[in-house]
Amino acid sequence: MAKEKELAGIRQLANQTIWYGLSNIVGRFINYLLTPILTYIYASADYGDISILFATAAFLNIVFTYGMETSYFRFTQTEEQQKVFNTTFSMLLITTTTLLLLLLFPIQHIADIMQLSTHPEWLIYVVVIVALDTFAVIPFSKLRQDGKPKKFAAIKLLNIFINMFFVIFFLYFCKEDYESGKQTFFASLYNPNIGIGYVFIANLIASAATLLMLLKEFSHFEISLNKKLIKEIFIYSTPLIIVGFGGIINETIDRFMIVYHFNGTSEEARSANGIYSANYKLAVLIVLFIQTFRMGAEPYFFKQSTKDNARATYARIMHFFIIVCSCCFLGVVLFLDIWKHFMGINKHPEYLQGLFIVPILMLAKIFLGIYYNLSVWYKLTNKTSIGAIITLIGAALTVLVNFLLIPYLGYLACAIATVVCYGSMMVISYIQGQKHYAIPYDIKSAFFYISIALLFFIVHYGVRSLHVEVIWLHFLGTVLSLSYMLIVLKKEKKELIKIPILNRVYKSSLKP
Repeated sequence: MAKEKELAGIRQLANQTIWYGLSNIVGRFINYLLTPILTYIYASADYGDISILFATAAFLNIVFTYGMETSYFRFTQTEEQQKVFNTTFSMLLITTTTLLLLLLFPIQHIADIMQLSTHPEWLIYVVVIVALDTFAVIPFSKLRQDGKPKKFAAIKLLNIFINMFFVIFFLYFCKEDYESGKQTFFASLYNPNIGIGYVFIANLIASAATLLMLLKEFSHFEISLNKKLIKEIFIYSTPLIIVGFGGIINETIDRFMIVYHFNGTSEEARSANGIYSANYKLAVLIVLFIQTFRMGAEPYFFKQSTKDNARATYARIMHFFIIVCSCCFLGVVLFLDIWKHFMGINKHPEYLQGLFIVPILMLAKIFLGIYYNLSVWYKLTNKTSIGAIITLIGAALTVLVNFLLIPYLGYLACAIATVVCYGSMMVISYIQGQKHYAIPYDIKSAFFYISIALLFFIVHYGVRSLHVEVIWLHFLGTVLSLSYMLIVLKKEKKELIKIPILNRVYKSSLKP
């Protein structure tokens, strides 16, 4: 009976994840198509500036939201949902407005520090985008809490389509008319002095449109500053700010450190940053899966925590999570000769120089995904301060490794630092988690699946180093991928055939 409840819970999470996946995987993959567009239009140095600005947005996002999303899920378990909505959004409304004003006044000075002196308006776009996205955090959380993944997916997808539409509109239609000397309305909308600013203007339009689509979620909103609830939220969320900030340091600080510590000219540093950032994007499959998983898992984990079989469910989720991540890993590293075309290598072949770091980054992302799963223990036990310490350890390792190695290894140091950081956080979180909230994870199985994936990559890489024809590399990659799936099917057959769709396929295969 307990086993059936456990599987039912996993199926519920899978169903939610499918819809979040529609918005996240499909949407972000469409958005990812902007990478070849931008790397075709812009050389690596300009793309490096784009990556720096998006990294800045990621930092600001943590400051602006200060763990409020997770706090919303946590306190809706003990307080009336509308009360939590009113309080959390009221807090964000006040702090976001304050931060927005505080950042806009010294914007030129900030631009000077970031070596963007001639374009402070780029930073203005970024700050306003972050503010608008912050206002959407609680409404989106409400949709997830209410179990409305379809509406969530629709709005997220529209955001992606609007963003992509305006990027293409400005950088192709308007730019082309302007450069060809046509006296058209499109040409009048293009100003070459704005440069990469059009990427952020498009994002700004999409963020504003998204907020408008969420207006219905505000129908019962009233400004409310419940002192008792605010105090409890701050106690709970303060460590999460450190967790989030440390996480962003781990994800983006390398972009800044390349620019300031690269052993070369300023232009070479910007170019190296662009090459690293473009290749970083090739880890897209695992990144998208992890982000999609988190969308469904976070509210689900809290809801599941009161059930008797919760810990067994968490263990099974981790088990299948690792299998899917390993498949994503192979799907990228075995077919790099295909994925590399998602960078503008025809016009800017310098992006190919960083292709060798992709497998390292993919492994790091697996460790990150496992860490996200493991982090359930400190969120459920209210020991978020320990989570903050673990994240700070990871951030310290990221900064230290990058500081020591970038002058000698360039952006390879960034990839190494990412593995060291997430690998350490994964191990520490597992050890601490077993002390405070023991979950029966299948460590042997996890090690087996990751090891087989790495072994298949090493075999493929060895053949690739012999400079065989690409068609044979693709053939070998296909064989290795199918072999991995067969291993999974053989070992997990009893579990997999309990999934309705796979069960029907299995039964039909038995018919003569």
